[in-house]
Amino acid sequence: MTGYGLDNLPYGVFSVPQGERRLGVRLGNEVVDLSGLGGYFAAPSLNPLMAAGRPEWTAAREAVLDYVASGPPTTPLHAVTLHLPFDVADYTDFYSSEAHALNVGRILRPSSPGLPPQWRHLPIGYHGRSSTVVVSGTPIRRPYGQLGAGSYGATRRLDIEAEVGFVVGVPGRRVTTGAFEDHVFGVVLVNDWSARDLQAWEYRPLGPFLAKSFATSVSPWVVPLSVLAPVPAPAQDPEPLDYLRPAGPAYDLKLSISWNGTVVSSPPFASMYWTAAQQLAHLTSNGASVRTGDLYASGTVSGPSPDQVGSFLELTANGASPVTLADGSQRGFLLDGDEVVISATSADGKIGLGSVSGIVVG
Repeated sequence: MTGYGLDNLPYGVFSVPQGERRLGVRLGNEVVDLSGLGGYFAAPSLNPLMAAGRPEWTAAREAVLDYVASGPPTTPLHAVTLHLPFDVADYTDFYSSEAHALNVGRILRPSSPGLPPQWRHLPIGYHGRSSTVVVSGTPIRRPYGQLGAGSYGATRRLDIEAEVGFVVGVPGRRVTTGAFEDHVFGVVLVNDWSARDLQAWEYRPLGPFLAKSFATSVSPWVVPLSVLAPVPAPAQDPEPLDYLRPAGPAYDLKLSISWNGTVVSSPPFASMYWTAAQQLAHLTSNGASVRTGDLYASGTVSGPSPDQVGSFLELTANGASPVTLADGSQRGFLLDGDEVVISATSADGKIGLGSVSGIVVG
């Protein structure tokens, strides 16, 4: 049960053949049906529980622990279908790994400064599409778009971005960094699929659009924020403005990216420059509100070494240095039929965050 014992019990939504969607928790490689507990647990989505607030999250957690400890019936994980665990209200993606931002700058803007001048002053992000957030295992159809002046067709540079997502439970606006744990219910893994050739043509001056909006995959298990042990946030220079202080908690998570079964990178989440608390504070600082089910993602998680990058743009130097997979084939970007699996655990391995996967189809 390593990673999915009583100290974790991530929430998800599942169904059995010809059955309705139900709320459950993962225990090892089994699923425990919580619908019999009634109340929030009778809903086919996490949204009612997430909206209830932190005291109710704690009470629900205690009820689940008591129920699981009593030895209820379980269903093997392989025998269920997993669904989106919450109704996605909105989606925002950030750009908060300094290593990733520097790598992308060197690759795509070699004559420009490594970081945009504002990068260390605020968490940069973009507003994505909630309608194309899909659960892990959903096939990813290769997107079409403009590839340059007078050129339209399927992307030739389909990429991934390995990220950690934060799920909002309690609505709010102008959320302070100190109130982060009162608003964010839990954590998921995110793959923010990206079409790099579309992105290179369209992203100036307003940023990502069709290169990102076609699909974002999330893991089916929401790990409660309360089970993750916080660590000190990294030092920030210059000191952020008042509304971004204190930085709030950081989390030491280890990600792993496999490409057709070959592990190609292991990004470290603890190296992220901006914290999830700062991202939420900045997102709402202008008076914008967040709702139950809002999802915001960390941005690509990349560390300082080549085997810690969170995108294939970085891993293959924009396709110029293909990676060799275990079967001897080489890849610069994703081909039809390729599968990517992103998984993660806490640094000590005690808490599993599951995985998010997708197979590319033409």
